[in-house]
Amino acid sequence: MVPDIGRGSRTHGLLVYLYGPGRREEHTDAHLVGSWDGFAPDPGRDTSPDPDPKVTLARLTAALDLRVKQAGDRAPAQHVWHCSVRTAPGDRRLSDEEWNAVAQRIVHATGIAPDGDPDGCRWIAVRHAEDHVHIVATLVRGDLRNPRLNYDFNKAQAECRRIEKEMGLRRLNAGDGTAAKNPTSAEKFKAERTGRPETSRETLREAVRQALAGADDEKEFFTRLHDAGLRVKVRHAPSGDALGYNVALPGDRNRHGEPVWYPGSKLAPDLSLPKIRLRLADSTALRTTAPAASGRADRSAPARERRSATGIAERAAVLLDHGDDGEAAAQLVGVGELLDAVAQTSPAATRTELAAAARNFERATRSHVQAERADTRALRSAARGIVRAGGALGRGEDGGTTAMLLSTLVLVTLAAAHWHSARGHAQQAHASHQAAEHLRTAYRQAATTPMRTLHDQGRALPDTQRRRYETTIRAALPDHGVRGDGVPAKTDALAATLAQAEQAGHDPEALLRQAIDMRELDTAADVTDVLVWRLRRLAQLPAHPHEAACRPQADTCPTKTSARGTGQRNAPAAAPRPAASDPRSRPPRR
Repeated sequence: MVPDIGRGSRTHGLLVYLYGPGRREEHTDAHLVGSWDGFAPDPGRDTSPDPDPKVTLARLTAALDLRVKQAGDRAPAQHVWHCSVRTAPGDRRLSDEEWNAVAQRIVHATGIAPDGDPDGCRWIAVRHAEDHVHIVATLVRGDLRNPRLNYDFNKAQAECRRIEKEMGLRRLNAGDGTAAKNPTSAEKFKAERTGRPETSRETLREAVRQALAGADDEKEFFTRLHDAGLRVKVRHAPSGDALGYNVALPGDRNRHGEPVWYPGSKLAPDLSLPKIRLRLADSTALRTTAPAASGRADRSAPARERRSATGIAERAAVLLDHGDDGEAAAQLVGVGELLDAVAQTSPAATRTELAAAARNFERATRSHVQAERADTRALRSAARGIVRAGGALGRGEDGGTTAMLLSTLVLVTLAAAHWHSARGHAQQAHASHQAAEHLRTAYRQAATTPMRTLHDQGRALPDTQRRRYETTIRAALPDHGVRGDGVPAKTDALAATLAQAEQAGHDPEALLRQAIDMRELDTAADVTDVLVWRLRRLAQLPAHPHEAACRPQADTCPTKTSARGTGQRNAPAAAPRPAASDPRSRPPRR
């Protein structure tokens, strides 16, 4: 059960909408299910001899506004309190009597009309659909004082959680006050009216997050906002120091023709300028300690940066599993920036899913656990490198390293879900799981071609050689011989990767053990896929398997293991093809 609270100044206008046909003729049989005294006039069920809905609506407006007029100048300018309460999809249909009980409990819990208080505010509950009710109240009490409505949304939400339990409805996750502000009903209607897929608030929140991802300093952050096509207004102190900022979408104007500005703090709690400065505070140290991107210099910049980010993301997962709370919370913030960076530079085929993953994980980056900002330097450096490298191609080494990074990010977001669940952060855990699902979909899109090629290369290995690698794999993975659905796990791609690693001078058995020991595999949807990418990164093999194809001839893929152990080369790698050229494309603008 979800409450949504807003304020307004026109009682009559709101009632006209609630009793009208709706924006898309979705309102049916509008009628009262409850009121402050049980006798309020109902324009939808007028039983008088000569009913006139317009007259009854005017009478209802006058009854609700009576105390507002009596209070005169003492009445608040935004005197209309509006709360819609909606059941979750799949919930049973509540009767009018049950909705009346829900409305009475919410006006009591929020302080609108406490039980037993004869001076409570006047209110009504209007139902015009099966799954929700609208509570309208005027904010002047019978003693002509204003009600105390501190934290009314939190109180309404807590009461909804109790109602769900008592009425046998779907139990939704309780909030903790760290979520970003939801779009208002007016913002949603405006988006529908103007044909936008989402509200301005949501578009701006994502654009600001992407501008912040890996930014060096405040100047670069504001430059990125301008480059993204946003209108930016910075508030300055008399000294000239910036105090805050507002952003607006071009063409988004109010009824007076003025831009609709949003302060950063109203987009999300961590997007205010002071919070952004805390995140940018270690930029100087970050610039001096940033790790160089790994990989050969002839590979494209997006491929090198993605390969480097994969190792950094793996370390973040370890810290989520074993670090202290402050350190883990910092990793979540950094992972959020990394997802934003990957989303805005990803190939078109995966961009939609990655953007959805970043939007979902944004909720998982905030909780009441205070993050140690200094520990995000490596992740912020990885995000900055990915943004500055530009857009990645969806093929070749760019496509392969994208799949490599996404495979790791799936496990990182699942580690985040486990961390939040262990601390009772239900909303953040749910958001992490949703992000993981979007990442899995994006991974399947990115990995299709390289994994198919690796499967073909594994099947093309000589029988004796393939059986040797399969024996090694079975010995190292005795509990992962089948997938979760009972189907035998295919090891062709893993065998091909072990063959290429051995050709490059590695001990395949020791290298496989190292990859397995890096982190648990229980949360992996496909264990062999995860190990393929770990092995290819550890052995510095190209992510695009065409560059290191192991031919089926026995003399091309030596069976003799390296005497020098994992990580030592005793033979030069096969000469690679030139990597895909860097398009130097800019990150996509919203």
